[in-house]
Amino acid sequence: LLNQLREITGSTDVRILQQALQVSNGDLGEAVAFLTDRSSEAPQQNEATYYQTAQTGNDRHVNVGSQARANVIDLTGDDKEDLQRAIALSLEESSRTFQETGITDEEQAISRVLEASIAENKGSLTSTHMEVWSDPPNPHDRKRQENCPVGLKNVGNTCWFSAVIQSLFHLLEFQRLVLQYSPPANTQDLLCNQKEPRNLPFMQELRCLFSLMVGSKRRYVDPSRAVEILKGAFKSTDSQQQDVSEFSHKLLDWLEDAFQMKAEEEREGEQPKNPMVELFYGHFVAVGVLEGKKFENTETFGQYPLQVNGYKDLHESLEAAMIEGDIESLHSEKPGVSGQEHWFAELPPVLTFELSRFQFNQVLGRPEKIHNKLEFPAVLYLDRYLNRNRDITRVKRREMRRLKEHLLLLQQRLERYMSYGSGPKRCPLADVLEYTVEFASSQPILSSPSRAVDATGTQPGGTAAPPQPPFSASADPGSPNSTEGPLSAPFPQQRVPVHKPLTQSRVLPNPLGQPAPRFITEEELRVLEGCLQRWRSEVEKDTRELQGYISRIHTTMELMYSDTTLMQVPYRLHAVLVHEGQASAGHYWAYIFSPQLQHWLKFNDVSVTKSTWEELVRDSFGGYRNASAYCLMYVDDKKPFLVQEKFDKETGQMLSGLDKLPADLKEYVKEDNRLFEKELREWDMLQAHRAAVEKLASAMAGTSTESEAAQPDVLSHTVPCAPTACRQESEYMEQGSHAGNQEHWREDTERAVSQAAAQQEQHGPEGLLNAAIKLEYGRLLWLAQQDTSPENDPRLLYVMVYLIKNQAPKTILERTLLTQFADRDLSFNEQCKNIMKVAQEKLHSIRPEEVNIEEYETWHRDYHNFRETTVFLMIGLELFQKESYVEALMYLIYSYQYNKKLLSRGPYRGHDKELIAHYRRECLLRLNEHAAALFQSGEEPELSDGMTIMNELVVPCLPLLLANEEQAEERDMAAVEDIRNRWCSYLGQEMEPKLQETLTDFLPKLLDCSVETRSFRDPPRLPSLSTLELRERFSRVLTSLRQTSAKER
Repeated sequence: LLNQLREITGSTDVRILQQALQVSNGDLGEAVAFLTDRSSEAPQQNEATYYQTAQTGNDRHVNVGSQARANVIDLTGDDKEDLQRAIALSLEESSRTFQETGITDEEQAISRVLEASIAENKGSLTSTHMEVWSDPPNPHDRKRQENCPVGLKNVGNTCWFSAVIQSLFHLLEFQRLVLQYSPPANTQDLLCNQKEPRNLPFMQELRCLFSLMVGSKRRYVDPSRAVEILKGAFKSTDSQQQDVSEFSHKLLDWLEDAFQMKAEEEREGEQPKNPMVELFYGHFVAVGVLEGKKFENTETFGQYPLQVNGYKDLHESLEAAMIEGDIESLHSEKPGVSGQEHWFAELPPVLTFELSRFQFNQVLGRPEKIHNKLEFPAVLYLDRYLNRNRDITRVKRREMRRLKEHLLLLQQRLERYMSYGSGPKRCPLADVLEYTVEFASSQPILSSPSRAVDATGTQPGGTAAPPQPPFSASADPGSPNSTEGPLSAPFPQQRVPVHKPLTQSRVLPNPLGQPAPRFITEEELRVLEGCLQRWRSEVEKDTRELQGYISRIHTTMELMYSDTTLMQVPYRLHAVLVHEGQASAGHYWAYIFSPQLQHWLKFNDVSVTKSTWEELVRDSFGGYRNASAYCLMYVDDKKPFLVQEKFDKETGQMLSGLDKLPADLKEYVKEDNRLFEKELREWDMLQAHRAAVEKLASAMAGTSTESEAAQPDVLSHTVPCAPTACRQESEYMEQGSHAGNQEHWREDTERAVSQAAAQQEQHGPEGLLNAAIKLEYGRLLWLAQQDTSPENDPRLLYVMVYLIKNQAPKTILERTLLTQFADRDLSFNEQCKNIMKVAQEKLHSIRPEEVNIEEYETWHRDYHNFRETTVFLMIGLELFQKESYVEALMYLIYSYQYNKKLLSRGPYRGHDKELIAHYRRECLLRLNEHAAALFQSGEEPELSDGMTIMNELVVPCLPLLLANEEQAEERDMAAVEDIRNRWCSYLGQEMEPKLQETLTDFLPKLLDCSVETRSFRDPPRLPSLSTLELRERFSRVLTSLRQTSAKER
């Protein structure tokens, strides 16, 4: 409890923390409230004073030891040198902080103030909008892919639950313990005697949840029942995101209690072993001095808390956490000194580090997030922290302290060379010497700066006017009573130009304003240049030597623990839990390593995607955007059973799927799978029924199957559209007989008939039809084989080209050609009329077994969908070109989704995927910039318009760009990051309270990374276009865009 309270509040005063726990009877919530009330009653510092001290007071290990004492400067006296040294030290500390974290003091202060204001506004909102993901209506979109892990549905700000549960579930030893758990026989009696009666019901729900995650056929499962039990243990509303640290502690406490009851039942009279304790808990030895008295005792630990502020990597933070107080006091016999070391006596198989990314600001009374960078390795060697290596580690720590002290002295000495001077503006000493030579070598100017610019600048005779001595000087230095004016004073001997070795390659600035000495002799300049050149060489040599010493010390420190004797206890990184956002709002997800797949997986609510170490580093180390790790889970690398599947003792086969489950859970999962399979069948039957109804309606209307093909529901997995809107019929046809297409088809068919008639004079109508069909097929085959640009795509003119390129069956091609020649529009003369009648007879004589009519209709429905996709794309590009991005987005979104489904069935069934993705991405980015500009204006109705664009257009579209992240384009993912970064950048800016409130409500929606879309607009209604009009407009807009944005693409 003490460690948890210390982590939540950021306080390191053990006496105050113990007092808070005593007052609250061990309740963490009441203890935090007590500390908050206590700080509010204390005299308040002004904010400026707070921010001056907060940076060094955030961490208990920053100002300890000799380094802190060396940096203390007494400013109580009147010594100006002390004040200048204090300013220099402050600048040095600020520079070092920026180098380590990438964040300036000013940015940290601004971020802290803004986050505090956001938290205050968020707490004062009367109502908070809570998003709950809705399932896609098409169950096939919720079907699990083979060998893909199962995701967890976000049931209302529960990403914290998903991240922790997934990390534990993929600890296969933990998974087996949960699945094989059986409740004690006297459950009712135990529940009555337990302080927390919800742990056993939660354990049962966790077993059911784990069993579904093992064997479900669903892509993700619903954890609502387990979440509801957990939420009852937290004093918060449903809309609040839980503190994951608190949740993790509560979860492990409940599991420990549940297994303890089972262990006590099974081992009556013996000391029971709790598998949760053995898996997650270890022991450390505390060795130290308390008020001059030495002590040594053993303590148990679970999740180990670590500080982030002031440390660059995990080892530095862990080293500091293992030492409390002044380490020198451990070997001191003086009374009143205190300090202690921690040494791991027994490490748990699963070692969890809690990174203190959230700190409680006691002055402002609210939490803040720490964005500093903290690196951590994939493999962590813990030998140096073990009790058995205590002696060798102490020797190395002493050596490290000595090296650090020496390094500090060298860095301070180097800093004096690199930041020379006594004022606030400093520069390298070598540059100071060089600038001095430049000044001395510059041509002298007139005696007064005001006379430096002369109208002529020359004396009579064309010679340059010699420099004059100051007006205050006498005409003759040896005659003080001289009464002659300064202009009559004798001019000293004029020096000739001299060689300037340090500045000869420099171009002198404008001589009209160049500072220069009033007077300098050649001898003085020669001596000065010689000295300055020698001094500069000495300074550069000293600087290089110092840099070399510093580099060697860094190398020695890095290799201090690299010998093999201290690399025998490796722990491998299993999971990283990440938070993005600020202290009061954000989103959680987890990176988990899969030993079976040998790569990292990203678990983001319902989305489970393949990831990389580079992506993990970017999102977890901190210092990039507002994302950083808050929990690291390492496993003992010498205990592979922790993350590996077990094998069946009889068959020798690895257990997987339902084979891993006990009998009761196996039936539970099978029943859930049966329900899901039933849902799939019902959906398929419903779609088949709809298709049959549409087919019947088309036949009753007396129209051809080509013209009445229904629009496919390709967005059904992400877009819950109204039936009438999603199934709207287009007014154009792919094999048209409307007036707009009549001329186009007539010319092509006439040409084929005329050519056939010229070659087949003596044959009848049937022979003429066969010859015309062969000629037309040859022409269309040649078109299909040409490599044409998208602007001249022949598929838009001819359905046959589309069928040929996609390798349609021969029977489909023949029937399509017969349909073309059987068109009534060909009856303009007797010859064509006879061919039309023969073609119609052949169509009627085709038997069902010769041509599958359903297959024929499917091919033409696909072509119809291709044309509709083209119309969506064409209108979207036209609107994009006109900068009508709001209207263009819907057309581009639907064209991409329709096209994606077409391409899934063949590479020539749709358009260029990258082309549509580029303009969809650009449209979103420009809408985002427009909305951000409206937000920045802070005025109504611009502010509301900007938020409407983001909430109704941009945010719902982001999951479409991130869906199936392993297949998503890198540029799409980068665009999403750019959009989020644009809004997260406001966290470092001052703004009005109204804007802060709006930003607080909006950021959680933007940062939630789930790929499930909650709501979307219906597809726009398409206009009726002829084939020629569609081809012409599509070609025109593509040609125009290629000319104007070739470089951009």
